[in-house]
Amino acid sequence: MFERPAREPIAPGAVWLHGFALADAGALLADVQLALQQAPLRHLVTPGGYRMSVAMSNCGPLGWCSDERGYRYAAQDPQSGRPWPSMPHSFMSLASRAAAAAGYADFTPDACLINRYEPGARLTLHQDRDERDHRQPIVSVSLGLPAVFLFGGPRRSDRAHRLPLQHGDVVVWGGPSRLAYHGIQALAHGTHTLTGPCRYNLTFRCAG
Repeated sequence: MFERPAREPIAPGAVWLHGFALADAGALLADVQLALQQAPLRHLVTPGGYRMSVAMSNCGPLGWCSDERGYRYAAQDPQSGRPWPSMPHSFMSLASRAAAAAGYADFTPDACLINRYEPGARLTLHQDRDERDHRQPIVSVSLGLPAVFLFGGPRRSDRAHRLPLQHGDVVVWGGPSRLAYHGIQALAHGTHTLTGPCRYNLTFRCAG
């Protein structure tokens, strides 16, 4: 039977780390729930008035926000007026180790976007371009139900790779691929032993 390599390049500067977060998954999910007690999930609205199907929250010094005023990072949760929850050690450790494994040393994220996908939730092709320093990579951790990750090029019209992400997979992209368009296909129905009928995604960025 064909076995994928633990480290699979998918584009210049972009790497798929199969199962990289498996050993840390329990601790990561426990810390997700602690963070969400302080900053509950919510469905953000885009500047165009579209309600996103993915439920989101943040932890770390900065959090990504969206409303009729636009996309931005903020130090305070707009819903509570309080700072976002601190980034757990388990998050910081996993993110820096994954970045290093993909060839990006000394990655110290200051923002972690927590996404929860339920069946039917999806994320259309987009670029992560609201961060000030595009020299730093993006680290994306998949937990729970499998999902098809779409990874394209610098133009929305570029053909996208379809990556069948599994629980514990991590994708890291930067350098020539830092502004690649990417997204998630609508999540299929299922049940995972750790997350139930949903998938969590942790996206680490250097935003400030």
